[in-house]
Amino acid sequence: MFARATPRKVGIGQAIVEAKDVHKTYRVQGVEVKALRGVDLTISKGDMVAIMGPSGCGKTTLLNCLSGLDQVDKGAIAIDGKLLEDMDDNERTEYRAKKMGFVFQFYNLLPVLSALENVELPLLVSGTPTGAARRRAREVLAQVGLEAWSHHKPLELSGGQRQRVTIARALANQPAIVWADEPTGDLDSETSDEIMALMKRLNKENSQTFVLVTHDLRIGQMTNKIIQMRDGVIIRS
Repeated sequence: MFARATPRKVGIGQAIVEAKDVHKTYRVQGVEVKALRGVDLTISKGDMVAIMGPSGCGKTTLLNCLSGLDQVDKGAIAIDGKLLEDMDDNERTEYRAKKMGFVFQFYNLLPVLSALENVELPLLVSGTPTGAARRRAREVLAQVGLEAWSHHKPLELSGGQRQRVTIARALANQPAIVWADEPTGDLDSETSDEIMALMKRLNKENSQTFVLVTHDLRIGQMTNKIIQMRDGVIIRS
């Protein structure tokens, strides 16, 4: 059974992510697709983990379920000892806003806003005062090496620079965990290496947990741990 308050000890640290017997089934055009088939998983605080496997194996579904973007059909997921099933939709949304950051393959930046405005927007939405949000946005843009580009809009930035803005936005609320779905999938090899080096540095400096979905073994090998999936189950971790 899941500990409902205190996560188990895992190695030298504590578990920040725990999943037990997680199942998720979709219906696609009347066909039942079992995306997750009894997943058990533990990730330690401060770790940097890659979830890997072939297309359709359940990687992104697992990421969405672990982060609370999607609900499971069966099983339990705890983040930092708190069960997602104990939260209603509003509580999950608030928890994500305060405790989690998200990095996506295609950036999801608003084209009409500058880099600075894109980073400070989620802070403003969550109720951070304007001045504090602007200061924090400048701080995290400096962390990712884009302070000089803060007033440029996304279309004026390279792919690597846009992904750095996305990472800065993910870090703005000082999350305990950052979820990244194919964060280098739209980048060339050299830029991918730069983005991975940046995330590894931030992982080390900030002691934040990073969980990446990737199909690229070269990217996966840059993390501390690879979780291999196939047909909705974990075959190696």
